Amino acid sequence: MKKLLFTTLALVFGFLATQAQTVTKSPNGNIEVKFSLDAKGRPVYEMNYKGRPVVKPSHLGLELARDKHASRGVGETDLMEGFQLIDTKTSEFDETWKPVWGETATIRNHYNEMALTLKQPLGDNKERCMILRFRVYDDGIGFRYEFPQQKEMSYFLIKEERSEFAMAGNHTAWWLPGDYDTQEQETQETKLSEIRGRIKEAVNWGNSSVAVFSETGVQTSLQMRTDDGLYINIHEAACMDYATMHLELVDEKTTHLTDKLSGSSNIYTPNPSSSNYPLPAPYTFVSHLTPDATGLKGCMQTPCETPWRTVMVSDDARDMLSSNLILNLNEPCKIEDTSWIHPTKYCGVWWEMIVGKSNWHYTDDFPSVQLDKIDYTKTKPHRRHGANNEKVRRYIDFAAANGLDQILVEGWNVGWEDWANMWKRDVFDFVTPYPDFDIKALNEYAHSKGVKLMMHHETSSSTQNYERHLEEAFDLMNKYGYDAVKTGYVGDIIPRGDHHYSQSMNNHYMHVLKEAAKHHIMVNGHEATRPTGICRTYPNLVGNESARGTEYEAFGGSRPDHTVILPFTRLQGGPMDYTPGILETDLGTWSENKNTVHTTLVGQLALYVTMYSPLQMAADLPENYAKFMDAFQFIRDVACDWDDSRYLEAEPADYITVARKAKGTDNWFIGGKCDENGHQSTIKLDFLDKGRKYECTIYADAKDAHYQNNPKAYTITKKTVKAGQTLKLKEAPGGGFAISLIAK
Repeated sequence: MKKLLFTTLALVFGFLATQAQTVTKSPNGNIEVKFSLDAKGRPVYEMNYKGRPVVKPSHLGLELARDKHASRGVGETDLMEGFQLIDTKTSEFDETWKPVWGETATIRNHYNEMALTLKQPLGDNKERCMILRFRVYDDGIGFRYEFPQQKEMSYFLIKEERSEFAMAGNHTAWWLPGDYDTQEQETQETKLSEIRGRIKEAVNWGNSSVAVFSETGVQTSLQMRTDDGLYINIHEAACMDYATMHLELVDEKTTHLTDKLSGSSNIYTPNPSSSNYPLPAPYTFVSHLTPDATGLKGCMQTPCETPWRTVMVSDDARDMLSSNLILNLNEPCKIEDTSWIHPTKYCGVWWEMIVGKSNWHYTDDFPSVQLDKIDYTKTKPHRRHGANNEKVRRYIDFAAANGLDQILVEGWNVGWEDWANMWKRDVFDFVTPYPDFDIKALNEYAHSKGVKLMMHHETSSSTQNYERHLEEAFDLMNKYGYDAVKTGYVGDIIPRGDHHYSQSMNNHYMHVLKEAAKHHIMVNGHEATRPTGICRTYPNLVGNESARGTEYEAFGGSRPDHTVILPFTRLQGGPMDYTPGILETDLGTWSENKNTVHTTLVGQLALYVTMYSPLQMAADLPENYAKFMDAFQFIRDVACDWDDSRYLEAEPADYITVARKAKGTDNWFIGGKCDENGHQSTIKLDFLDKGRKYECTIYADAKDAHYQNNPKAYTITKKTVKAGQTLKLKEAPGGGFAISLIAK
């Protein structure tokens, strides 16, 4: 009897020991994170906000792949269970730092940290060590896995990371289909339970590279709203030397999470034998990494760490937009001299090619091109080449006359005749111009006007070719005074079989960024992986596309709510080169393209404020701006670097209103953008300096404006205002407003 009682008590105390929790709260006490080990030694965390569950108890861990070449048998034991907690350290951190460019002049980085050292016994007196580090902010949390250098784990291969995010209910979500190669999708708004049923119609199957992995897979940044009014956002920060993370939802139909594509449809099929670990409860997201060409999710060498996994939360949607959590989880700037990095407003020879009026390539003589075997001076030009001397000079004159800093010119270099052959390895050399583009003369002309040309490097996703030519290409930029490059990665990745968001590709993007910094070159990456705040560490990353941009307005358009979702999702990790400013919304007035832009004219002006970026394009043609010079004045005036930003109104997919104070001035600019339903905006000017007057210019939708049938109807009103006054503005369906407040 005594023996039975002793055994029973031992089991009870053992169970209680596994349930012992370590708790850390945010500095203001609103967010609470609890950590424990379950009965199998699996790490478990949960997160609450003001006493309400945000993430219910969720497991953490990594499945390892067996390395057939390793003598130590790496992969025989996963980093999933059998852990013992051997050390806990807590600390507080509080600093204020200055970004090189940004939405505010300073950023506070204040959190409480919990570092948990876990030991995993392997037998024969062997063990492995893993540290789980949590940082708890007032607006969310970040956590990551860390692996110190150790005898029993020097190299390891990741089969899958299995970080769980168990949601407390069937939330409303704004999501993109999970895809290893593209983010150029239109955001979906559904309940979590409806993702599976929407996935096929949500995919942009016509994109140049598509790799959907699951019927319930979504991309980050994922924005959600609970029925009781919480806003939750899941993303990642500081994704370097690691694969980009997606999320896979466990729902009522899930058989098992997997990484198997199903033939031509590229849609997931269940594979019950894909894992040895049980499924979590429904409405749980599980991390899903992008594989490389071998199918592996990561190749690691200790000491190392994963990116941060982030969860933001608030009961006010505006806090989602003003959060600096992603930036704060990145390392401080590693570029000693940043004086050459500057916010840039530019125009370019681009939109007319996107719309279809002119071309990137020079001649129609050749179905295929090998650069070392063609003399372009002996070919017949088709006369539709956009990047020609006469046209570029006109853009230079336009930029100089309107205070724009740079001119992007696409299609300047040889090789565009068959660049879209997605399996071609040697596409461009990035240094040889077409015969009608005098690179020396045009740069000299631009510099004489006080502006610069912006370089364009389309790699056609042939990364080996780009890296082979990179040094010579950057040397050419230095020779002619270029200080910014727009890179592109259209098509399937070469080496074949890899994906845009794999560990190897993320390392390629970082290589380009670091090499560019050595040459004092800013980078604007298109079709690259979505940003995760790396611009804090390398602020020469001044922009990315990594989403469905304005170019889609020429391909059939995006919904009016598209630009009031992106700030909640894509822009969480860093600025987007959205290329706004299309004031001639009817493309048929100047081209054979019959599409229309799905915003009002004033709605286009608003984007310069609502969608933050230090890199802003006046994307329309100079001759189109000539039709609306009074409205174009806002584009001339608006800043792209700020000392302060105030999010005044916000609701995902409905409306956003933001006020920003221009860097080094007392001038403010306000932008408001809404969805297809319109919006009545009330703006309290309590952020202005008291006792000071401001010249206020309001660019507003006309009373009868509508993005579908009257998009170019607008009014411009001037008045004098001061702090404490209120402005009331009605935004048309698909419209918005823009306001400049110039201090007197």
